[in-house]
Amino acid sequence: MSEIILIRHGETTWSASRRHTSYTDLELTPDGERQARALAGVLAGQRFATVLASPRRRALRTAQLAGLTVDATDDDLTEWHYGRYEGRTTADIHTERPDWDLWTDGCPDGETPDQVGARVDRLLARLTPLLAQGDVGLVGHAHLLRVVGARWIGLPAAGGGKLRLDTATVSVLGHEHGRPVILRWNGR
Repeated sequence: MSEIILIRHGETTWSASRRHTSYTDLELTPDGERQARALAGVLAGQRFATVLASPRRRALRTAQLAGLTVDATDDDLTEWHYGRYEGRTTADIHTERPDWDLWTDGCPDGETPDQVGARVDRLLARLTPLLAQGDVGLVGHAHLLRVVGARWIGLPAAGGGKLRLDTATVSVLGHEHGRPVILRWNGR
């Protein structure tokens, strides 16, 4: 059966400093570009029927440096909208809200876990006919791709909080005995 290959973008200045980055459209750092080029080796020989990417520059540049041809951008692949927490770290947010958790609370003036889950469910529904043609690549962002993994295996969006995802990594979603499973996670 066909697989979904999740590709997280390379490092940016904000990902390096652990700042929440959704709509701020940052470039990759030199290390991020090196990471993205290294993905070309990891993905060598991988044949994609379709590659979709977030419209953010960091995702598109990662795809380009990894040697991928993006067939379309998809707004449902954009990162979790952090609202007033855009550009802030979790540690900084905890100075105001010590019990805050992205995976249960969401973000003020941004998205809730259920809203992100609904976006991901729409995306996965659109992938079904594409998977009949072969493997699908998704180039995107940490929290959003973690939700993709969680929803693929039937967990709520908040289940993505249990799936760490580093920059410039590859994860694979597929099937075992007809059930959706995570075949590989957070691989280099």
